[in-house]
Amino acid sequence: MCLGIPGQIVEITDASRTMALADVSGVRREVNVACVLDGPPEALVGSWVLIHVGFAMARIDETEAAKTLEALHDLGEAQETLRQMAEGDAALEPQR
Repeated sequence: MCLGIPGQIVEITDASRTMALADVSGVRREVNVACVLDGPPEALVGSWVLIHVGFAMARIDETEAAKTLEALHDLGEAQETLRQMAEGDAALEPQR
């Protein structure tokens, strides 16, 4: 079970709800950033965070993010989490 995965905040999607778009190894997912907010939401863009069940739980630096992603990939945890995220995104897309 993966307790958290590093992601980079790429966009604030709804400042009033403290929601942002995070990039996790190429998979983009909306996350709540209330737990890591210590100023204006826009200041988080470019920051690395540790994400768990749709919430950014802690800010981390880029080096720590890279090391954590590498360790998770080695353990196979990251691939499973990314697969689940991608499947969730696909389920939300309109059916053709």
